[in-house]
Amino acid sequence: MNPRKVTSAVLPVVRAGASWQSQLLSLGLRTAVKPMLHAWSYVPGTLWPSQTIDLLARRLPIPQGTTVRSIALPDCPAEWVEHEDAEPDRAILYLHGGAFLCCGLNSHRRLVARISDAAGAGVLHVGYRMMPRNTINHAVADALEGYRWLLAHGYRGEDVVIAGDSAGGYLAFMTALEALDADLPRPAGVVALSPLADMDPAGKRVHANAHRCPVFTLRAVEALTDLADRVETRFAVDGVSPQRRSPVDADLVGHPPTLIQVGSQEMLLADAELMASRLVAAGVECELQVWERQVHVFQAASWVPEARAAVDEVGEFVKVATAAAATEVHAHAG
Repeated sequence: MNPRKVTSAVLPVVRAGASWQSQLLSLGLRTAVKPMLHAWSYVPGTLWPSQTIDLLARRLPIPQGTTVRSIALPDCPAEWVEHEDAEPDRAILYLHGGAFLCCGLNSHRRLVARISDAAGAGVLHVGYRMMPRNTINHAVADALEGYRWLLAHGYRGEDVVIAGDSAGGYLAFMTALEALDADLPRPAGVVALSPLADMDPAGKRVHANAHRCPVFTLRAVEALTDLADRVETRFAVDGVSPQRRSPVDADLVGHPPTLIQVGSQEMLLADAELMASRLVAAGVECELQVWERQVHVFQAASWVPEARAAVDEVGEFVKVATAAAATEVHAHAG
């Protein structure tokens, strides 16, 4: 069987309409960011100022009523982000995007704070190790340590939803799978915003959105995979590189219920559709929301009406997923 053939039809939930704010954002990204990412694709091994975005974001204000506390995980920093109305028995493990290369705690703090408010949950926001100094597997290991931290601090699996955007969506899927492999409690759910779920660019190459995306070029996506391969080669032991899995190729049986949000013109719509189909084929409850003409991780733009609506839906999913998981656990215990 073709490993990337869609094995089960998924009927997406379409969120129609595109505000002028969202289209202004799309135009700005298409004009300024997309050419820069395309230029990067020609020299991906060059040392780029990848942390500039995160440094510039240090002074961005966070929503009123939010507190932030630094946390030290074994191999990376993290922070506890909590809105004043958060419930004490509900938590989110959040993994930021940035192609495993850039962004961080500063760049995504506002989005994380808004999700904390919408979900009524504290959030452990993990600043995982990134390429090119580390492999993607190192990032997965850091994310799993974040989940262990939550379990060690009194949260049960049914209290926790793992969430992430873009590359962080990849990490959210992989963290849930690694938790199951490690016999840790199953999380209540997974939320993936514009997720990267397939490191093989073949599916994206033949998708209708291959040349429609306002943010990424196909060449940039292919360059990311090539860079990940080269980084892993540097970490090879006795000529054997670290084993990397894509979520779409994993055994997804037992994976937690999942919410995927993606824009209709995104390059990563191909990944979202394939991952949703694989989840449903494995018997996993999954809702795929396709937001009309929204850009990659549009949820981060708080001034866009669709972004606020999408974050509200994430919050509702977290509440419902944790309540359902707790009920299921209690029923089995009884």
